[in-house]
Amino acid sequence: MAQTNSEDVRTTPDEIPCATPDMKEKVTDAVKETREKVQNVRRGVQSRVDESRAPAADKLEGAASVLHNRADSLPGGERVANLAHAAAGKMQATADYVRQHNVKDMMDDLNGFVRKHPVQSMFAAVVAGFLVGRALRSSD
Repeated sequence: MAQTNSEDVRTTPDEIPCATPDMKEKVTDAVKETREKVQNVRRGVQSRVDESRAPAADKLEGAASVLHNRADSLPGGERVANLAHAAAGKMQATADYVRQHNVKDMMDDLNGFVRKHPVQSMFAAVVAGFLVGRALRSSD
């Protein structure tokens, strides 16, 4: 396998010594077109996520309400009821957050959290990956 030094990797058409002006223009155009496509896809994804924020928040709020209403009737006594009320409160807070923040804000907050808590973030990513994998496997 051939090894490549970082100095050997060319990042722009101008850095390729044998590139003709026509070739450089084609590469530049292709790069520009690819960047535009990526931006369009990103905007589309952000738009779809933003459109689904309100329904997701409504579902979270509904689940929180149901949990609050049934917390006192759960088996396990006062301790379980208190835990259920606390969980319902967190669900309500999450619903409010989802309503009030767009995708960019959420990504900024997520990046900040990951920087502050890298170990916990890695653990959460592993657990989420496991759950998603299990859900996908069970739906087959």
